[in-house]
Amino acid sequence: MSTGITGDLLAAQIPRLRRYARALTRSAQAADDLVQDCLERAWRKANRWEPETDLRAWLFTVMHNVHINGLRRKYPDTESIEDTDYPDMKLQGADLPLQMRDLERGLAELPAEQREVLLLVCLEEMTYEQVAAVLGIPIGTVMSRLHRARERLRRYLAGERKPPLRRVK
Repeated sequence: MSTGITGDLLAAQIPRLRRYARALTRSAQAADDLVQDCLERAWRKANRWEPETDLRAWLFTVMHNVHINGLRRKYPDTESIEDTDYPDMKLQGADLPLQMRDLERGLAELPAEQREVLLLVCLEEMTYEQVAAVLGIPIGTVMSRLHRARERLRRYLAGERKPPLRRVK
């Protein structure tokens, strides 16, 4: 029985997998390890992929699960992304490197659940349905986590480092 997954299909997804893995781990080396583990598991479990479904979403689900399992096993601490990790990125304007640094720090401040949703929607351009399938959560949860992530990141980038306190009656 043919699974439909070929080495070429998997190889075509590597750039997106690496980008998401780097955003999750904030370390080039840990990201490469995560991508390799993801691809290895995907290859072993290829019979579980249904050819009529989105391969990218399925691979992101596999990566998410590998990442979470690694965290549960006390995955080693990661380091910050360095500017040299993205040599192909064209920086324009004198303030852009500082803005990139602030954005990276703001993303690091987000809770993991919010950061994952934000990266999948904004960086990987996945639909809410795809993100819900990848993370195994309802679409409403995707939407609320995305809203909270965007709001927290906006406040962080505006200089509001501490969340505002609410009055509870």
